[in-house]
Amino acid sequence: MPAVAYFKSLPLDDDESLVDVELPVPEPGPHDLLVRVEAVAVNPVDYKVRQGDDPGGRPKVLGWDAAGTVVAIGDQVGRFTVGDEVYYAGAIDGPGANMRYHVVDENIVGRKPSTLSFGEAAALPLTSLTAWEGLFERLGLAEGAQQSGTLLVTAAAGGVGAMVAQLAKNLTAMTVIGTASRPQSIEYARRMGVTHVVDHHRPLAQQVVQFAPGGLDHVFSTAGTDRNLRAYAEMLKPFGHLVAIDDFGPVEIGLLKPKSISFHWELMFTRSLHRTADMAQQHHILTRVAALVDQGVIMTTATEDLGTINAAHLREAHRIMEAGSAIGKITLTGF
Repeated sequence: MPAVAYFKSLPLDDDESLVDVELPVPEPGPHDLLVRVEAVAVNPVDYKVRQGDDPGGRPKVLGWDAAGTVVAIGDQVGRFTVGDEVYYAGAIDGPGANMRYHVVDENIVGRKPSTLSFGEAAALPLTSLTAWEGLFERLGLAEGAQQSGTLLVTAAAGGVGAMVAQLAKNLTAMTVIGTASRPQSIEYARRMGVTHVVDHHRPLAQQVVQFAPGGLDHVFSTAGTDRNLRAYAEMLKPFGHLVAIDDFGPVEIGLLKPKSISFHWELMFTRSLHRTADMAQQHHILTRVAALVDQGVIMTTATEDLGTINAAHLREAHRIMEAGSAIGKITLTGF
């Protein structure tokens, strides 16, 4: 089957950084689905793995966002059947979905929103799971009008930021403040549900105080947590909550102690990495997200499709992601 892989960690200007290959079709295990992949989306995790995990000459396939059709199932699968259209983010400790046929555990898969194309659906799983877990499980928000307060989300026009904004805006009564700087990213963030926009290239606290004079209740930090930690400590109310998803080195976490601010990590791969007892929660989240999409409550964050799934198009997608200039999600459709 066709796939896109890399054999050595290389810069993108090297044609060998991502290459077209032929691989055997995988066999599903007892709880697995074999999915014919119709579309994938690209996330920062793709280029971070490519840069930092050298496979030593063996083909490694990236891609942790996919939509496709179930073509075979394991003998203990109970949630899906052959022919189901599905979407999922997969597991970081297994092969990615940049291949024609991909195996994935049924517990982390949802049925594709019926109103979306495969490409539109592929944009949603990783960011929806990250946003949902971050908001409702880490920050402890509750759905409904009783959940009021003020939430700051950084990089609000990015894949995760846009989903955070949509979920908070449409499922709670939170006031959403988002960071963005370019005119097109500001417009997109507002369309996703951000009420007030601040510029992440300028001091945050001086801007946020205009919209949250009493302080923030929650911060969802998708980027820049290390450089913004002092500002978060200043802006958050006593007993506030901060959740981060980005990667960074040592930080002065003691800045949060005077206000008893809680710090949370969010990694949507935790459940699949550790085979947690509640791993199927991701199936339920994706099921709920699909229903919200089909009801018109939230929308796909797919903004640009680069064409078929091949090495050249994926190198271009990685190039855009590495530059940090993407708005919404980049997808690729078909082989």
